[in-house]
Amino acid sequence: MIEDNFPTLQFQPTKKQLDDKIAEAKGKLLNSIKKSVYIYRVDCGGCNGCEIEIFATITSVFDAERFGIKNTPSPRHADILVYTGAVTRAMRMPGIRAYEAAPDPKLVVSYGACGCTGGIFHDNYCVWGGTDKIVPVDVYIPGCPPTPAQTIYGFAITLGLLDQKLHESHHQETGFAFPPTFPDIPYKIRVAFEREARLMSGYYSGAQIVNEFMEALTNNGGDALTNADALILGEADPRKAEVFTDLKKLLESKIVA
Repeated sequence: MIEDNFPTLQFQPTKKQLDDKIAEAKGKLLNSIKKSVYIYRVDCGGCNGCEIEIFATITSVFDAERFGIKNTPSPRHADILVYTGAVTRAMRMPGIRAYEAAPDPKLVVSYGACGCTGGIFHDNYCVWGGTDKIVPVDVYIPGCPPTPAQTIYGFAITLGLLDQKLHESHHQETGFAFPPTFPDIPYKIRVAFEREARLMSGYYSGAQIVNEFMEALTNNGGDALTNADALILGEADPRKAEVFTDLKKLLESKIVA
């Protein structure tokens, strides 16, 4: 027989085995979810590079279906929505309708650089931005385009989030509430102060500065503008004094004569 003379010409691939820990985690997750997960892809306006990588991921070479991940042609059957491409003006409403059509609990994956941020098209006249400009995003998979390995890793993270959503529980404490800070200052004015201070000095430092400013406003029950002037005059750090001055101007704009 010819086969007996050339027994080594037939390639015999070595069977790949999952690591025991990976196999255990995969089995636990799929057993917990107890179903295959269906993915629906929403193309909001990309160059088709991401789609090529997604197709490579779900076909036989990388075989995402071994993790229980299947493709579906309808958002009404989808557990995970994968948004690709920058959100264009024409695809804004179709993208939102696809999200609304998917049943809860649903997860949204923003795929590729354009899906995450708008990519190189972010400042185009007909582009709204990334996926999170129109729908809430659970997982970002960056890349231009992401590789199949990145895609499978992102899908694995999404499966973990889906498991959490399926088994989430809510605990509500009744009869207890935290007292608001600086209750004498109206809520909207407090928010305006905090935004302005954090815009000028960063999240952490801005929070410290605005608390010091609001504490000075309510100090000794005196006039707020007088207390603000005293705080500015007594501040040795010119950077903080500048922020205090800006907050005082904001306060003056809120005062109704």
